[in-house]
Amino acid sequence: MAEALGRVRAESDEVLYAEGPIIKVTARDLCILKERAMRNPRQRIRLCAHRTIEDSIHEMLIVHTRQTYVRPHKHVTKWESFHVIEGMADVVVFDEEGAIVEVSRIGDYQSGQQFYYRTQVSAFHTLLIQSDCLIFHETTNGPFRKAGTMFPAWAPEDHDTRAVERFLSLLGQRVESFRSRQGKVEP
Repeated sequence: MAEALGRVRAESDEVLYAEGPIIKVTARDLCILKERAMRNPRQRIRLCAHRTIEDSIHEMLIVHTRQTYVRPHKHVTKWESFHVIEGMADVVVFDEEGAIVEVSRIGDYQSGQQFYYRTQVSAFHTLLIQSDCLIFHETTNGPFRKAGTMFPAWAPEDHDTRAVERFLSLLGQRVESFRSRQGKVEP
C-alpha cells in the first residue's frame, strides 16, 4: 500500500493518514485496507486524505465489514456524504426517541441501488452493513471535534458486545417491518 499512497501515518489501527501532495489509491490498496479492517477488533478502518483533524474538509475511504457496529449518532454542525465504492448497506435515520423515520439502501453503482447519499440534517443515523464488506468515500466538513457527535441513550456503546448484538438483531427486524409498512421491499 505504501508505494501507491506514498507515506501513510497510522493514527491508530483504525485510522490512517495518507501523506504527500497527491493521494492515489488502487484496487490493491483497497484489498489491503479490507484485510486490515478484518483484523481490527471493531472491524473497520479509514484512510484519511485530509492532513489533520483541523482541516475544513475531511475526505476518507472507509471500510466496514458486515460485523461493524456503527453506533447511532448525530452531528450537531456537520454535513456528510457517502459514495459507495463496493458493497451494500442500509442508512437508517431515527427520531430523538429511536423510532425509524427513514431507511435508504445504498450500494455501489453496479448494484442499481442509490450509490450516493448526502445529508445536512442533524438526525440520529447508523449504517447496517448488508454485504461482507462496505467500502465508501465519505466527505464531511471539519474540523473534527468529538463533542460535535452525539450518541443517544437508547443505542448501546461499542464495548457492550451482548447489547450490541441484541440491538442489531432487533434493528434488522425493525428495518424490515418499516420497509413493509412503506411498501418498499428491496433486494
